[in-house]
Amino acid sequence: MNGKLSDALVGSLVGGRYHVVSRLAMGGMATVYLATDTNLDREVALKVLHPHLSQDPTFADRLEREAKAAARLSHPHVVSVLDRGHDDEIFFIVMEYVPGRNLRDLLNERGALPPRQALALIDAVVDGLTAAHAAGLIHRDIKPENVLLGDKGQIKVADFGLARAVTTSTNTGLTLGTVGYIAPELVQRTGSDARSDLYSVGIMLYELLTGHQPYRGDIPVQVAMQHVTQDVPPPSALVPGLSPELDELVQWTSARDPEDRPVSSEALLDEIRHIRTHLTDAQLDLHAAHTPESAPDSAQDSAPDSAQTQYIPQPPTGVGTQTEALPAGRTEVIGSAYPTQHTSVMPQPEHAPTGRELRRLEREEAKQSAAAAATPTRTLLPGNRRRRGAVWAIVVLLLAVLAALAGWFFGVGPGAAATVPPVKDLTVEQARPLFEQAGLTFSTRDVFDDAVTSGLIVGSMPASGTQIRRFQGVDVLVSKGPELFPLENLVGATADHAKAAITAAKDTVGTITQTYSDTVPSGTVVAQDPASGTPLRHGSTVSLTVSKGPQPIPVPKVVGMTQSDALAALRAAGLDPVVSTDEVNDKTVPKGSVAAQDPVDGATLTKGGKVTLTISKGPKLVQVPDVFGKSEKEATQLLQAAGFTVKSSYTYGRPIFGLVAGQDKTGAQPEGSTITITVA
Repeated sequence: MNGKLSDALVGSLVGGRYHVVSRLAMGGMATVYLATDTNLDREVALKVLHPHLSQDPTFADRLEREAKAAARLSHPHVVSVLDRGHDDEIFFIVMEYVPGRNLRDLLNERGALPPRQALALIDAVVDGLTAAHAAGLIHRDIKPENVLLGDKGQIKVADFGLARAVTTSTNTGLTLGTVGYIAPELVQRTGSDARSDLYSVGIMLYELLTGHQPYRGDIPVQVAMQHVTQDVPPPSALVPGLSPELDELVQWTSARDPEDRPVSSEALLDEIRHIRTHLTDAQLDLHAAHTPESAPDSAQDSAPDSAQTQYIPQPPTGVGTQTEALPAGRTEVIGSAYPTQHTSVMPQPEHAPTGRELRRLEREEAKQSAAAAATPTRTLLPGNRRRRGAVWAIVVLLLAVLAALAGWFFGVGPGAAATVPPVKDLTVEQARPLFEQAGLTFSTRDVFDDAVTSGLIVGSMPASGTQIRRFQGVDVLVSKGPELFPLENLVGATADHAKAAITAAKDTVGTITQTYSDTVPSGTVVAQDPASGTPLRHGSTVSLTVSKGPQPIPVPKVVGMTQSDALAALRAAGLDPVVSTDEVNDKTVPKGSVAAQDPVDGATLTKGGKVTLTISKGPKLVQVPDVFGKSEKEATQLLQAAGFTVKSSYTYGRPIFGLVAGQDKTGAQPEGSTITITVA
């Protein structure tokens, strides 16, 4: 399986629900993908059918019927069908995902298997088929590719229902992958039943024991005709030493005539388990030698040598046989290892009877017993003429009485015909005289109905207008009103899960309202209407209120405010102010006021978000340079470099020398202060 193949579907959402993760495999009917069910958050196998299969206008209906039937089947050895549908032109089936490989991979890796392992695998397959056949499902495409081997030891049969739907749609199935296991009756199209699956099981068992299919060819039709014209050879022809019981099991299961196969998968399963418990360890663990490429391809090539030694099971010690005197043509075997048999006298075989021969003898015995039971043992002998006349008179009288009784019974008695009256939308009391008038009796049964008011009649069984015999009676169905279902508690679920739950309950998703919540995460249901537990009928509307998470709060501007005013403003906005321990000098912000805030104004926080405030220590003190006697230009540069603002004063008129004759401030002054110099 390669999940890295390029594929347009990988990464897409199929059916609005299944996210395609990777491609697992491609076959003649479909491509299989690993997907995630976004509703239930689980891995599934998504089987997308090839486009040509959807060209039949009736295909979608057929696929839905078969998938629904398969979905009702639940068994540990059958892959579960979970969903089906179509997305535009894409027809798909959703199945249980079984990580691992299939039986074909195991055969390619190991070739022939020991009988113990082969029988264990076939046991699981037939066990799954038994459950499917009991449910009325026939697979029609049993092959190693459809037997999945899970990483945890599971053995599961896949594609129930799909094979039937596709085969019916395409009217063909002769591909090299399938034709190796196809039953003769499917090739000849003479009708098929559960025994067709058993034939495929027999071919598969042959391949497990030998490492080869019994028939080969360059084109499918060559292989198909070998199924029709040739008997499957015994696997011991390729694997010397294989138990004769395994030869018999393979040839019994893969008999060309369905009448010669096991009557049911249950009967085959019993035989498999009988063989598994009665073969020796040496027989069960026999390893097949490597089979050359020139291995026989047909029954003719693989016929065993007449001189080959056969293993014949011996009866238990102390068990013998003897015969009793019976009517001519009958003998009875007593004290054998098998149940007592009554059989026709037949030449004794040169070897002990095999299980298959015993089953044939049992069928012959059953036929003879039925024939003997139908044969009269006594006859009426002729008597005198008067006695015969009296007998005939009594017979005629009895016939006349019976005819009269029959006429009364079917004319006016309980067997007379009557028509079921129309009683829909009536009460039981209103319907009673109608039944009495028709001479019919009735019983009532309460049923749910969305359209008919509680207490009124929904209908009857048989339906109104049907002619029945009076003694049959009628079931009257009385409405209990619509069936109500308690609404699931959706509060706390995600919005997607809640909508899926409403749809699964066959209700309708109503209005989706969004609201801010400080306690409920975004996308989670805060409230529902109606409330959980409310009884609703199918189709009711359920509205949801979904959280958008905490409401965002814009951070106000507090720079320049006094510390107390800034704290009050932030708390009023629902935020949590924090005052930094580090104060800063600021030549523009007075001491004790906010010099900076983090985050700045315009940002958004949720309720309780923290805003850090840095408080001003006011402007820092700076030593004023002494500029007396310096030129105006030089003095200005020195004072500005020290962080002061400079103002020139020409108190003595227009300066002659342009030198500083005085300055108004000296010593340490706040940064940014204005220093006035007098220029002379």
